[in-house]
Amino acid sequence: MRFDRSEAREVFDSSTDFTIGLEEEFGLLDPETLGLVNRFEELFDAASQDDLLADSVAGELIASEIEIRSGRGEDFADAVARQRARRRRLFTLASDLGISLGATGMHPWSRWQDQRIIDTAHYRLVEETLKYVAWRNNTFSAHVHVGVHGVDRAVAVSDALRPVLPVLLAASANSAFAEAQFSGLHSARTEVFTRMFPRCGVPDHFGAWDTYADYVDLLFRVRSIVEHTQIWWSVRPHFSFGTVEVRIMDAQSRGDESIALMALAAACVAQAALDYDLGRRSEPLAPRLVEENVWRAIRYGLDGKLIDFERVAEIPARAAVEHVLDWTEDARAELRLDPHLEALERMLETGNGAQRQWRRHEAGDEAREIYSDIVSETCATYAETPAGVGACAGEGSG
Repeated sequence: MRFDRSEAREVFDSSTDFTIGLEEEFGLLDPETLGLVNRFEELFDAASQDDLLADSVAGELIASEIEIRSGRGEDFADAVARQRARRRRLFTLASDLGISLGATGMHPWSRWQDQRIIDTAHYRLVEETLKYVAWRNNTFSAHVHVGVHGVDRAVAVSDALRPVLPVLLAASANSAFAEAQFSGLHSARTEVFTRMFPRCGVPDHFGAWDTYADYVDLLFRVRSIVEHTQIWWSVRPHFSFGTVEVRIMDAQSRGDESIALMALAAACVAQAALDYDLGRRSEPLAPRLVEENVWRAIRYGLDGKLIDFERVAEIPARAAVEHVLDWTEDARAELRLDPHLEALERMLETGNGAQRQWRRHEAGDEAREIYSDIVSETCATYAETPAGVGACAGEGSG
């Protein structure tokens, strides 16, 4: 295998600005116990026979997880419409097989030791390469792809989003429980995934396509990677689709909140591209400084404070999200995103997924009771049916 930089350039040269692809990951659950179950192959096989889902579901390393993809939407509204239809169908198929679907950044109690790696050549290679790191990954996230025309712009956009990533993480934090413990974090998923996987977390500032391409080429030459998707950074140019992919966010328990957060991420990508076109440049923030805010987002989420490095001062994380909204005003207007952001406004007022988990834990509720309610609201909002009806498999034991 080798890296073909001319082919990558061609993909981005043919890409259309601000097309959208949405990806959401779900845990496969036993409807009674709500523990993770290794039944990916059954659900995938059923989806492969379905006209709507045949090209829209994929594995994500462990056999107790499935990802659903919108495919290319010509704009955000188109991608949302595609994703909603596929969500509904996936929940129906899962229910028919006696599988429930859960959506938090980590499962609250299922052990990583009990999750099986999917038996395909691709995932056997991942397991062989990463060993414990692959076995240990029991996490769920939401990704958004935004088309960016031109590989130089794509690298510049990825560079520009580095300081924004902690804000998106704080807004999306949704994993307060892990390994049958209250973690004391807001995003335990990020601590597990980005701290363990190689080539993960916040990337370096590259400054130019040639510098980025040289790095990828080096990884291929020394056989650190055999495909570009083995670069798992929280934001990355995607050479298959001609997109910038944002990968920092926890999976969301409520469908409307997932859409709102992906709309915010899409706005950030588009605004960074518009800024590039207008010649607006910022001095790159040192990795150690971005990491300070990543840790604050992991630990405190929207309940905490992030660092405003221009002012050298702390600001509430909610204010940082509002600053991002102000920054992306032009992009939000161009992409017509505001109708999709209503749930974000509510989250800033009343709390996101991690804050809701924290409050119930502090009120004395047990993790199983909390997660049972989460699974019910996941089905109600993603399958768009009353909890326990139609597309929801079982009620869980609580």
